[in-house]
Amino acid sequence: MSRLSARRDLLGRALVSLAVLAVAIYLLLTVTPRLGLDLRGGTQVVLETHDSPTARADAEATDRTLEVLRRRVDALGVAEPMLARSGENRIVIELPGLQDPAEAVEVIGRTAQLTFHPVIGAASADARPQQKPAPDGTWVLPDEDGGLLRLGKAALSGEGVEQARSGVNQQGVGYVVDVDFTDDDAWRGLTGKAACSPPGDPSRRVAIVLDGEVISSPQVDPSVGCEAGIPGGRTQITGSFTQQEAKDLAVLISAGALPVPVEIIEQRTVGPTLGAEAINDSARAAVIGLALTAVFLVAVYWLSGLLAVLALLGYAAIAYAGLLAIGATLTLPGLAGLVLAIGMAVDATVLVFERTREEHAIRRRSLPGAVERGFKGAMSAIVDSNVTTLLAAGLLFWLASGPVRGFGVTVSIGVVASMFTCLVLTRALLQLALAGGLSKWPRWSGLTHEGAVRQWINRRDSGFLARPRQWLLGAGAAVVIALVGLGVVGPSLGVEFTGGRVLVYEIPRAVDVERVRAAVEDAGFPRAVVQASGDQELSVRTEPIEQEATGRIQAAVAEVTGDATQLRDEKIGPSLGAELRTKALIALGLAVLAQLLYLAMRFDWRFGVATVVALAQDVLIVLGLFAWLGKTYDGVFLAALLTVIGYSVNDSVVVFDRVRELRHQHRREPFSRIVGEAVLQTLPRTVNTGIGVLFVLGALLLLGDGSLADFALALLLGLFAGTVSTIVTAGPVAIVLQHRYPPTAPQARRPVRARDDSGAVV
Repeated sequence: MSRLSARRDLLGRALVSLAVLAVAIYLLLTVTPRLGLDLRGGTQVVLETHDSPTARADAEATDRTLEVLRRRVDALGVAEPMLARSGENRIVIELPGLQDPAEAVEVIGRTAQLTFHPVIGAASADARPQQKPAPDGTWVLPDEDGGLLRLGKAALSGEGVEQARSGVNQQGVGYVVDVDFTDDDAWRGLTGKAACSPPGDPSRRVAIVLDGEVISSPQVDPSVGCEAGIPGGRTQITGSFTQQEAKDLAVLISAGALPVPVEIIEQRTVGPTLGAEAINDSARAAVIGLALTAVFLVAVYWLSGLLAVLALLGYAAIAYAGLLAIGATLTLPGLAGLVLAIGMAVDATVLVFERTREEHAIRRRSLPGAVERGFKGAMSAIVDSNVTTLLAAGLLFWLASGPVRGFGVTVSIGVVASMFTCLVLTRALLQLALAGGLSKWPRWSGLTHEGAVRQWINRRDSGFLARPRQWLLGAGAAVVIALVGLGVVGPSLGVEFTGGRVLVYEIPRAVDVERVRAAVEDAGFPRAVVQASGDQELSVRTEPIEQEATGRIQAAVAEVTGDATQLRDEKIGPSLGAELRTKALIALGLAVLAQLLYLAMRFDWRFGVATVVALAQDVLIVLGLFAWLGKTYDGVFLAALLTVIGYSVNDSVVVFDRVRELRHQHRREPFSRIVGEAVLQTLPRTVNTGIGVLFVLGALLLLGDGSLADFALALLLGLFAGTVSTIVTAGPVAIVLQHRYPPTAPQARRPVRARDDSGAVV
């Protein structure tokens, strides 16, 4: 690369980095974060379902209603809500920090019975509006302008709607809702009959009725012929909508109608589910963990490590600003995941630094040339590992719902920010340092000497995987132990999966909720969620408990407050319901399949299978160890497990990327030695990345809140299992598959040879 081209490259990266950082800082200074229920509290709405003429409001109908409401809440952009069935026919919804809770509650509580009717004609002068259709299906209702219309029997219902979206009117004035139908023939037939009436006649109109109210009754365009109808299964609802009204209407139509009517019986403000002490402990743990990670990077990579720390601060700002930009709700586990992502973002930077050390020590390149080749050499591993993670996150967002969908959004933002930080910001900082004179004192860069791990590696034999089945026997034994834990001890499911009990107490005065939490914990309920509502009401949500246990909780509350009169004692269903769990499992299965296909295309199908086998082992081991330890499987654990899956795939991809490179360079070497050499060469990156993440997780484990401590424990187990499984499972499985299904001759293509800084072929 010529000097002029290098300068242009540096200038471009520097300008892009400054622009992105400027936007991030602007968002950090101007956008107020939306805090979740655990940090800030929110609005609690209690709905009660009622029988309809066609359905009984039993537990099953209430569960179906809850899932429709969940889709509405997700579409409203409310992240991390809590929805659970209470008793047979009540639904509790907690919505974190809304700008306009009254408007959201109105949308949530609408029955949303949507129907499309032919207009028979104008009603007679003595007609009166009807509250419901006549026995023959006809209806008299006022249109949007107040004139009475006689409507025929409904030709289409909301169940025939595929999707609805709001937008700006084509004339640029006002807002509309575009609706797509699943049945093109029904819509064509309805509009075709209306088109047989002359223009201006009321019967040329089609009435769109929502909950017994005509929201739009447009005329069929004069260009549509009689019986021809409007093709395409699409219509547009027009009216005097504001932007928010059009958006809310689209949400109602897309989410579907409620199976049974609902009534809002209670609405109130609730306090945060976590106390100030727990939040402060977690924040302190995050700061300590990140500070230790920064010290470690500087100690290992010297000046380059300091530049990496600056880049990681930029990553934190960019990722956090990305969450603010999309209006994500910030919860304590989400923030912990962001802190962890900062630790894991070290991975790409460490990968580049170790490749640079290799280029300088083994191939004797100059420091600028080694840095350039280090970035190019690590590029494929960084891109492949992040693309596999994005595939999984994208499918989780597209197919799942609730907190699993929110996790997909957070991970996607973190991955994109991580790639930008490493490939643009860190590279620009290193290039600026080199241009500023660092190349004259290369030793201070920290990239010109071999670390202790690499010196140890240089003395090792790469043939340690020559007997892969022995390694697989050890891995199989670990999986058996995990399965025994799941089968014998059994999983301890949290209240999100099992449901539980809500106890509401009237108290004589306002108290420090943190003291009540401590008292309830001392009474034997460490995972109980205590919330205040106003000054004279407290609620305690716990796992399923016996009646005797409720007395201990009431006594603990009364000890702190002076008195506690029980107002309600209700059983609640799981907030992670069956439909949400099913969607999450389907999304996860498809995500793994997508990763397998991608790895098969980018590498070799044997590598894809080996990666998925190692991933399955890591998940089973974490599940089994949590069962053996008696830890709870809750929503926070679910987020940790999803993170483990991403980390496990990344680790295997880095090793197999090196296998692909070495296989071209050493064609006559046994495949087992090539895999062993790849494991050894990437081991410095594995160790240094692991130590960086270990500092963050260790601090969260020792200093964090109870649920966050379990979050950190699950990730520590996953980190260890993922690192080991790459060596003892992914590598040996690839070797066994290679021997069992050897590649065909066309795969042995001649490698593209690289050029060094002087232009010579290497």
